[in-house]
Amino acid sequence: MTAEQTDLTYRNPVLNADWSDPDVIRVGDDFYLTASSFGRAPGLPLLHSRDLVNWTLVGHALERLEPEAEFTTPRHDCGVWAPSLRHHDDRFWIFWGDPDQGVFQVNAPEIRGPWTRPHLVKAGKGLIDPCPLWDDETGEAYLVHAWAKSRSGVKNRLTGHRMHPHGTELLDEGTVIVDGDRIPGWFTLEGPKLYKHDGWFWILAPAGGVETGWQGAFRSRTFFGPYEEKVVLEQKDTDVNGPHQGGWVRTASGEDWFLHFQQRGPYGRVVHLQPMGWSRGGTSRSSEAESGGGWPVLGEDGAPVAVHRRPDLPPQPPAAPATDDDFPGGRFGRQWTWTANPKEGWATQHSADGLRLTCVRSADAHDLRRLPHVLTQRLPGDPCSVEVELRLDGEEPGARAGLAVLGDAYRWIGLQRGADGTVHVVHRFAETVAEQERDADHPRPAPDGRALLRVDIDAGARCRFSYDTGDGFRPSGQVFAATPWRWVGALLGLVAVAPTGQGHAGTATFTRFRIGAPAHG
Repeated sequence: MTAEQTDLTYRNPVLNADWSDPDVIRVGDDFYLTASSFGRAPGLPLLHSRDLVNWTLVGHALERLEPEAEFTTPRHDCGVWAPSLRHHDDRFWIFWGDPDQGVFQVNAPEIRGPWTRPHLVKAGKGLIDPCPLWDDETGEAYLVHAWAKSRSGVKNRLTGHRMHPHGTELLDEGTVIVDGDRIPGWFTLEGPKLYKHDGWFWILAPAGGVETGWQGAFRSRTFFGPYEEKVVLEQKDTDVNGPHQGGWVRTASGEDWFLHFQQRGPYGRVVHLQPMGWSRGGTSRSSEAESGGGWPVLGEDGAPVAVHRRPDLPPQPPAAPATDDDFPGGRFGRQWTWTANPKEGWATQHSADGLRLTCVRSADAHDLRRLPHVLTQRLPGDPCSVEVELRLDGEEPGARAGLAVLGDAYRWIGLQRGADGTVHVVHRFAETVAEQERDADHPRPAPDGRALLRVDIDAGARCRFSYDTGDGFRPSGQVFAATPWRWVGALLGLVAVAPTGQGHAGTATFTRFRIGAPAHG
């Protein structure tokens, strides 16, 4: 097997950006995937594929986070955690846990909607990673979820409920069906995905922590147990740390596959595709599975694969979630999300191309991490060059706009209007512990109020900032190492802001946003 992808093979990761905690289903010939979106809006991204390798972003299931009042300001590590995607009764269903609110559900007749407003299925602190199951054989419905110790004081256990078949309420108080504390060596058991195949209830759930854990499989003849367990995927001698938490999907021809994440520091949780077989020569349809054999075998003998034969599915053209944007008519693509629930007027449509952002007045203008009106997309997992053209139209002294690499620490480069009306290129940063930003380089004149901004990002997410005001690119400041939040990878952001005051502070227009090959070797 070669190290390179070919027409007959694929190379992991298949989604090389922060598509955290993925879940996947098949409906007919189509595969759909959703992922955690935490405190950003819109949330619950919806991806589509025909071959499990090439994916495109087709929409979002959650227009705004609820309760609305909780997400008027950024809550980067809160909100939508580890959703489960299912198709039942001719509808798509997504369940997720908000660690501060409880278990929510939305559903829709088509993947592109219209999606219902969030319905709170179970209120409570620390209820995370819910997954439903409708048992077509019996008509019963169930739900399993994990626990966040930070909110509940409890972790390392899975709780099961009977659920009303309409999916809007639970029918009991819940029972612990898997207690990780009773399994030697297991800790931080979470992220369960629930299935029923050939008379077995299967729970695929990770343990051991995000960065270094493993993938477990649990099975029982009855939903409430008892369950037996087995480790079915772990790092072994590969460079894929903590390969776990994801979904099992079966193709129309009967092939089984497993999509999961790998934590990659500033890049967040990238998505890998693993072949899935069955032990002792069995399949989940075999008599051996019926008699107690047939455990899942993920990857290559339980280790992640780097390159593998493609799924036995019709060939598809190369595809990936969009990144570039010309902002036609002032509209931005599906790849962009706000850092909190948006307000009307942050971005305005117009007749030409270009994203016209209002320089929103804010008492938090000194700290981008506290601004709800930063428009973001995921940081690519490969070395790249990010460019965007910027024109600052705001006349207000202190009005500014720019391109950011945003995380627990951040850095941005852009334009700012001075007290004398002139515009300068500014480059600012804030360390993780800093309460406000400061200069990363000396301001430079931008006579026309325009600049082409660039961030070159190399291996390890080391970022080099530069700008061009008409006479070629000039480097600015020191190298910056992109920094994730606790659960969320670093983000690329576009922002326009102004100090507090009266009246409209003007706008900034971004055009031709591009992510391409690294500009420097």
